[in-house]
Amino acid sequence: MKKIESIGNKLIGYQGKPLRKDTLTIGFLCFAILVIAASVWGPEALAGYKDKSILNETHLEEIQTAGEGYRYTLNGNERLYILSQCLSSQTLPGSEQNAWTGGGTADVDYQELGGAYAFVVNHRGPSGEEITDEEIYETCNKGLDTLGSLGILPVDIKKVEKASYNAVLYSAIDVLEPRNNVAVWKLSLSNSQKNANKENRLIDAYIDAESGKFYEVYVRTSLTWEDINPDGIMEKWSDYMGISTPQPYESTNPLLETTPYYKKYVFSGIGNGDTIVTVGFYEGINELFIKISK
Repeated sequence: MKKIESIGNKLIGYQGKPLRKDTLTIGFLCFAILVIAASVWGPEALAGYKDKSILNETHLEEIQTAGEGYRYTLNGNERLYILSQCLSSQTLPGSEQNAWTGGGTADVDYQELGGAYAFVVNHRGPSGEEITDEEIYETCNKGLDTLGSLGILPVDIKKVEKASYNAVLYSAIDVLEPRNNVAVWKLSLSNSQKNANKENRLIDAYIDAESGKFYEVYVRTSLTWEDINPDGIMEKWSDYMGISTPQPYESTNPLLETTPYYKKYVFSGIGNGDTIVTVGFYEGINELFIKISK
């Protein structure tokens, strides 16, 4: 009888100890089996659940088309630098004075160039964020008024009219990093106005296609070089453009200039690069200009 009781105690666990150990072991084995099952069948079940929400359903997603491209967010100094590099890589349009001195003409047909930077006609046309060909003339007139009120240009510059000017949209592109690009409108007095009175008129301008601000500008005026304060003009222009403070720059080769009346300034660009901005004046035709170069 005592032997039977002893066997029974072992089966039910004396003071519960053997039974507790067996319970923990069984619990651990069940947990391990559940983990293995989840790792084997879990991913397939989850994928099937996701497929149900995707398959046989129409989903819409807005994406940017390849034709519209993409542009990094560039600050004012970087945009100025890219444009200066592009303009310096090919013939500058400038004014008639530039044409007389071999610097180019106002109706140069720009072509895509090799090298690190290219300045090409934007045949695609303005994007949704850029000034359209119908808006550019009004934008230009507002810009001339702003430049006049700031003391950057004379206040008596005549309004631009569509019938008298050509407007072409260009893209200034960093070829090695094409997403670094700047869209600009170039406005030029039409060749049909060659014999017209050009006094107090805009001759050429490069205008940012997004902000409407003037990068380069050539205007005829009744002023003389003695009436012009280049330091004041450049300080106000840099504030207007939202770029860094200008620093005086001494040209290493003054013979490259086509006029003795000028003053140069330097702005930081991208990396170790700089942009040179010139305030100058062509005597005889009384043409004031702000020009950018590398």
